[in-house]
Amino acid sequence: MKRTLKIFLTIFLVLLLLAGWYFGRYFLHILYIGAGYKAKILCSSVFISHRSPDDVLREELSDSRLKIITQKIDDRNQRVTAAAPLGLVKRTAYYRSGLGATLDLASRDVGKGLQPIQPPEDYWSLPWPQGNLVDRSHLPDEIDSARLTQAIGEAFAEPDSLHLRRTRAVVVVYKGKIIAERYADGFTSDTPLLGWSMTKSVMNALIGILVGQGKLSIDQAALVPEWQSPTDARRAITLDHLLHMSSGLEFGEQYSSLFSDVVVMLYREKDAAKFAINKPLIHPPGSYWDYSSGTTNILSRIIRQTFAGDDRAYLEFPAKALFQRIGMYSAIIEPDAAGNFVGSSYLYATARDWARFGLLYLQDGVWEGQRILPEGWVQYSLTPLDLAPFGKYGAHWWLGPHCLPIYDATVAATLPNDLFSARGHNDQYVTIIPSKQLVIVRLGFTEQNNVWNQAAFVAKIIKAIR
Repeated sequence: MKRTLKIFLTIFLVLLLLAGWYFGRYFLHILYIGAGYKAKILCSSVFISHRSPDDVLREELSDSRLKIITQKIDDRNQRVTAAAPLGLVKRTAYYRSGLGATLDLASRDVGKGLQPIQPPEDYWSLPWPQGNLVDRSHLPDEIDSARLTQAIGEAFAEPDSLHLRRTRAVVVVYKGKIIAERYADGFTSDTPLLGWSMTKSVMNALIGILVGQGKLSIDQAALVPEWQSPTDARRAITLDHLLHMSSGLEFGEQYSSLFSDVVVMLYREKDAAKFAINKPLIHPPGSYWDYSSGTTNILSRIIRQTFAGDDRAYLEFPAKALFQRIGMYSAIIEPDAAGNFVGSSYLYATARDWARFGLLYLQDGVWEGQRILPEGWVQYSLTPLDLAPFGKYGAHWWLGPHCLPIYDATVAATLPNDLFSARGHNDQYVTIIPSKQLVIVRLGFTEQNNVWNQAAFVAKIIKAIR
């Protein structure tokens, strides 16, 4: 009897220890993700967007699960540390000029001395988009100013206090000019805002520039060293597969789970690209469409490889090759701790600069008579992938009315088929309609699904043009 009891107690203790180990790891993972998210978002918001920490804590960081994590903002050293109780977890995000905020940096020497691009002296006196002067006193005759004003006003209205839209910025461009613009309290035309996955469409542009320079080819395969083995089926993945989200690599894009690949990649991994590159192949390349933030960070690494170890040239590339050339002087893409741009998610820019980016694609990649993107690149980018539902996805761009949340067939019927969009988490949009010569930017912090209706908003803007 005593022997049986000892065996039972031993088994019980082993199971108890295993349960403690499992749930302890589970708890620590949640703390690690929470602290990383809090440090990163607070650091970027304070030192890039120049927002009040209290505002960020009240909105982006209001989740009750984050309350147990404390934060310390070091203004002198431009860093934010978030810590869990009892010192179980501590994460620090560091701000670097021209590079934004990065979690868990081992050294701040990479990119040291890099400065943000500066606009020319006449930038503030030249009309937008060449400069930053906006005059809306004389709208084109075909614009119904009353309808336009009403549509913009409704974008900032909060009809349901339990389901907040939190629109922060709207810019409407028609025939190359800003015809409407508005900002929420605490935000201005000079506030850089996070585009989340709209960054993916910017990565499309950077890849396009390298293709135009002959440094990359869309049919190029065996793109990264980790896939070089002759027996590795991932060798067949091409640049085109990655751009069209049809690589066949495993990746979970569920934002509701703290254990999903996208959350782990952004808030636990120091090398986002390596995390995605090491994922197994679960479908033959080119046979299956699956939206994946990991895919875009693989593209970030591929871009870096073209600079053959010259990390400073890589870090300067977006600004020199794209932002400076089209006047996006506020734009910053943030890198991870390994030095790769987090191309899936982390580009900050003002609403006017997001509008400039949309205008570049409206103009087929040409800016003030100068070709920025290679000829045919925009058409390639907007060619739908048959594997994607409704053909709604091209090369890192969302295509057609189906790419917007549409809740009314009547609204859908009013939207032109040539519409395409850059889209980001929390309902960030740059929607472009070539047939209407429109670029419509909406930036905000909409936490819940089915609260912001971009389709209805775009339809109202279209109706304001006679």
